[in-house]
Amino acid sequence: MHPATSPTAGTPAEPHHRTLAPRRRFLRGLVAAAVAVPLMFGAAACGDDDAGADGQVKLSVFWWGGEARAKLTEDALALYTRKHPNVTFEKTWQANQGYFDKLATLTAGGNPPDLFQIDDNYLAEYAGRSTVLDLKSYQDSGKLDVSKFPKSLLEYGVVDGKLAGVAAGENTQGLVYNKTLLTRNGLPEPTTGQSWEEHIAWAEQVARKAKVPGTQDPSADYKAFWVWLRQQGKDLYNGKDLGFTAEDVTKWFTLWKGARDRGATPTPDVIHEGNASDVTKQLVVTGKAATSWVWVNQMPDLKKNTKDELGVVAYPGDPSAQWARASMYWSVFKGSKHRDTAVDVINFLANDPEAVALLGTDRGLPSNMDLRATVSQTVTDPAMKQSIQVESELAQKFGTSPQVPIKGHSKVKSELVKAAENVQYQRATPEQAAEQFLAACKSAIA
Repeated sequence: MHPATSPTAGTPAEPHHRTLAPRRRFLRGLVAAAVAVPLMFGAAACGDDDAGADGQVKLSVFWWGGEARAKLTEDALALYTRKHPNVTFEKTWQANQGYFDKLATLTAGGNPPDLFQIDDNYLAEYAGRSTVLDLKSYQDSGKLDVSKFPKSLLEYGVVDGKLAGVAAGENTQGLVYNKTLLTRNGLPEPTTGQSWEEHIAWAEQVARKAKVPGTQDPSADYKAFWVWLRQQGKDLYNGKDLGFTAEDVTKWFTLWKGARDRGATPTPDVIHEGNASDVTKQLVVTGKAATSWVWVNQMPDLKKNTKDELGVVAYPGDPSAQWARASMYWSVFKGSKHRDTAVDVINFLANDPEAVALLGTDRGLPSNMDLRATVSQTVTDPAMKQSIQVESELAQKFGTSPQVPIKGHSKVKSELVKAAENVQYQRATPEQAAEQFLAACKSAIA
């Protein structure tokens, strides 16, 4: 079912990407890899499900995204039906805006979809309400083959010991910089492993010589704060509680106040513009900063909006603080009458070479590492090639995944923006803003 309004790809932090390789070449490359990939399809499609008298199963599937994602997903589901003629799909998709409101309404009304897309803002909440099926038994039996997934990517779908969702793709944090600007001014490029202090000193140097602030101020960016916390031996969450103190937040805000005072970042109004903008208007492509803090697989979308050459490295500090993050998940409704089939569809979308060929990099890099390698060889877009290369290199340095964010995570993210901007506009000191932020966070997760 197509939405009435023109859909968008997703939130600024969780974009989608269109399939970038020619379709026939993509299919040839991935089908050739099929022999090496152990598949478990077929059995679950006619297992314990409540099929009709004629053996037919109709599975409802719900996801967000734009028209390109809808077409790719519909093609992949049609491929499943060709291989399992007794299974058809009731497909619904819409823009990201309002998606989770509708999912909540369907769930509250006792009519949720059998299979649905979800992200890390809501996975723990839905798992905590016992809305999603624990997929661990399917993993243990081999009906859900996640043996080719990076360990930390798989673990980032576990909530309270239950496998609540399976990553539809992988992403990680990335520091994107304007390579053309740096080359033109004879300035060095940032490198993975630079300390935060070194990054700010580099940004100050860029500002002096290129007359462009060296870096967007990420004090309002939960991704940057989270990585920084992990480098301090802390985390964003610890069980059902926060993993940080007001003192930690004060240090974070003070770090970036110093950077602003030194002219390494833009002015508060421009910083706010970066905080409020989608990926197409990030400061690194509007020319208002030499660096933006994004997700690695946003590189192609950024590149479409500038003629300059862009580069990408890990966030500052120890890169092992970063992890293989699920760009989004597939989850199954616990009360579905077709749960076995729904799990088999997830398995198919992750591990069938033809299905992965159809989906490409739309939801991030393929979770199956063997098929990801084949995808990497067929991608032709330079920006996506760069994204895959950087993320593949970082994968060697990834640490363990954190726990999936707890209920209230979306509010925590928005409260960080509010608190950071209070400091930026000098409406509060770092200490005052940190105390206010902590109180707001505790209320959000209560």
